[in-house]
Formats: sequence, C-alpha cells, structure tokens
Amino acid sequence: MSGGTSQGTARTVIALDGLTKRFGSLTAVDRVSLELRENEFFALLGPSGCGKTTLLRMIAGFERPDEGRVLLDGKDITELRANRRPINLMFQSYALFPHMSVWNNVAYGLEMEGVGGDELKRRVGEALEMARLSEYAGRKPDQLSGGQRQRVALMRALVKRPRVLLLDEPLAALDRKLREDMQLELKRLQTEVGITFVVVTHDQEEALVMADRIALLDRGRLMQVDRARALYERPATRFAAKFIGTMNFFEGELTTGGLRLGDGRILAGPAPDQDAQSGVRPGAPATLTVRPERLRLAAEPLDGLDNGFAGEIAAIAYHGQDLNLQVRVPGLARPLLVRLSSAAEGAEDLAVGDAVWCGWSARHSRILMH
Repeated sequence: MSGGTSQGTARTVIALDGLTKRFGSLTAVDRVSLELRENEFFALLGPSGCGKTTLLRMIAGFERPDEGRVLLDGKDITELRANRRPINLMFQSYALFPHMSVWNNVAYGLEMEGVGGDELKRRVGEALEMARLSEYAGRKPDQLSGGQRQRVALMRALVKRPRVLLLDEPLAALDRKLREDMQLELKRLQTEVGITFVVVTHDQEEALVMADRIALLDRGRLMQVDRARALYERPATRFAAKFIGTMNFFEGELTTGGLRLGDGRILAGPAPDQDAQSGVRPGAPATLTVRPERLRLAAEPLDGLDNGFAGEIAAIAYHGQDLNLQVRVPGLARPLLVRLSSAAEGAEDLAVGDAVWCGWSARHSRILMH
C-alpha cells in the first residue's frame, strides 16, 4: 500500500458518461458525466435526496443505470456485477462481524479470495499498522470505540487493494469531535495507500476538509465540479453559493463595475463569468455575494475598501475561535453576516447595539446571474 501519481499527472480511473437513473416518475440521477482520477479523494456532496448515494451505488454495481455508462480504466463495466468489479463499497453501518476479532475481520475478504499463509499475515499486519490498530488485533468490535470500528471497516476494504474505494456517509454515526478527528485520519490513510476514494456526504465542511475535488449535486443534476477551495471561493451558481458555507447575498441588477441595488447604491465587484453564465448584460437581474469572513468591521469607514455600509450590531454568537455577528443596515432586507477571529483587536468589547461600519474589497465579491 503506497502512494501514486500526483494530481497534476493523474489519469482517469472511473468515467461516468451520461448516467441516468429513474425510480418510477422520479429521476434520481439526471445525465451525470464525471471523471474520477487516480489517487484522488473525491466527494459527492449535496442535500438529502439529491442522488449522490444512487450515483455511488451505480459506480459500485448495485444499481443499473437506465441510461449512460460506467467506465473503469477506459473499459465499459456498466453490465458487470458488483462482485466482479475491483471496487469496494464501505457502508455506513461498517457491517463488521461481531463474533470475529479485528484481525479476522480485516483478513476475511482476503481469505475469501484464497490468500493465506505468510501473504495473509503480511498484508493484514501492514493494514493494522497503517490504521494504528495493531494492539487491538485480538479485540472484538464491541470492545472498540466508534472511530476504531470505522478504521477496521476501512482497512477490511483497503486490504483487498481495490482500484476505487466508495464510502457512503462514513462518519455519520460519529460524534462531532470524533468526526473531525476521523476526517483527517481518512485523508491521511487515503494519501498513504494511494487509492481513489469517493465519499458521499451532505456535510459541506466535511467535504471541504477531506476532498481534493468535489461534485455538487442538486435534484439529480451536477451543479459544479471543482477543487475544494475553488468551489468555496468561486461558486458558479446561487445554489452552490448558498449550500457551501455561509454567504451574504445582495439582489439587484448588473451594471458596469458591479451591482446596482434597488435604492440606487452600487456595490463594486468583478464582472461575472460570461462563459459559464447566460444573460450577462447591463440591467439584467443578478446577485452579488461575499463571504462573512471577507468583511472588515470598524467604528468608521476604512480606506482601501470598495464597498461598505454603516449599521448596528443586532446579534453576536461566540464560537470559540470565531465570532459570528449580524449587522442590521438601513435599507437592506437582511442583516449582514460578519465573521471575526475572537482574537481580533477589540473583538471582546463588541456588544449588541454598537454602531459599526462593515466593508470589503471588490475582489472578494462574486456576481452571479439569475
């Protein structure tokens, strides 16, 4: 188990070509085409019912598409049964054998394939060492923590050396702190073994932490595919902007150099991407977005910022390392959302009712067409 090629030179392992799946009158997956690269951590992200698990099951071979193809290393495997594909699917429940030890659980799949003797011992031993489970080899699953059980299930899948490992909400059963720890652990293991991981999740923070690239789905359709940072910083649609993280939205019409609000005020921002969006013309309905952490807060206007509003703090939420504030601005339908570091100068002195000024640079705005 060792790493492979870098993302820059990685070739396609799995290609999805126009996959469509219907259940009666419901189209669960609608003409999805994707390329999954060698040795990357890829996330299928979206709200419940968006089709991500159905898509995963079609890759695994547990669901047959109504239209489209699944290709592995360029070969059409659409009709190949699940047990004939070099692809493993790890279920939410982990499905460990309760009467078997950790060692036997990890060894089970290899034994079914006829691997035995020194080869079996070596591969299971390597897997347990990689997952930091060697000292637990003799324990039963009910003697392990949730995170340890998750790692046993993971290594049981990885020890068979699949071309691709599919994970369906793998951290859903864990508490918040353990989820955060296991996000980093999964990423570490994926990097070490050098196998393509495809994870289904509805948790956008989880996807941003773990994935090299993310496919965002909504109602069966592919909305955007991008690297994690690009998806967060440059959402292509209002849905992507709203689903990934927290965002401020300003409605108006497109004008030269930015967006004109209903009261005539103009917010500066870069021109929308004409290749990706239609209807890019002055006067067209548009939305300007800016992330809460991009806003600067001060007692009076700051030099060098293109946009700004005077307002009043309406609410403060303390999140340990961050402060999330709502700033009520006359003429705006919704409060501005501002995120500050708790360690920022003057942050501890802020109070509801304080008069403040919020501003940001035009380069941190993004304009989306309707």
